[in-house]
Amino acid sequence: MSNYRNIGKIVSTYGVAGELILKHYLGKKSTLKGLECIFLEEKKDEMMPYFIESAKIKDENEIYFKLEGIQTKEVARKLVQKEVWLREDDFQKQAGKSAPINWVGYHLINEGIDIGEILEIIEQSHQVLCRIEVSGKEVLIPIHGKTLQKIDKKERKLYLDLPEGLLDIYLDS
Repeated sequence: MSNYRNIGKIVSTYGVAGELILKHYLGKKSTLKGLECIFLEEKKDEMMPYFIESAKIKDENEIYFKLEGIQTKEVARKLVQKEVWLREDDFQKQAGKSAPINWVGYHLINEGIDIGEILEIIEQSHQVLCRIEVSGKEVLIPIHGKTLQKIDKKERKLYLDLPEGLLDIYLDS
């Protein structure tokens, strides 16, 4: 799984010929130009390639696309809600340089203490959540204007000022 990066989710079908809508977090408008295939996780840690027949921009965060072999709305519907993955090298070509999705692998630093490596980015309308693991427990850290102090791209670190007690909510249970 470390060779793949999650870029979003198939959110809906479109039309009657098997087209789909991908909600992505690439940080820029995209048609997935130059990309031959995407990957869907069929079983835990088992990626299945799906070849792109066509793709076009719907809006800033969504793409209409068609996959080879998917010819009907009924077949396409089975793919709705599936996470979409790219190979790491394809991800680097497709993602916007300042997109939060690029923070996967960065370390979160709060008050000079490394609290963990970002395992996943969950984008919401008003903030970004970073999923990390602390002492074997999943922790969701909100990143927005009040918590983010500095981004160090060279060292791959995000410096934060977290609200007092936020980590305790996850770790004291």
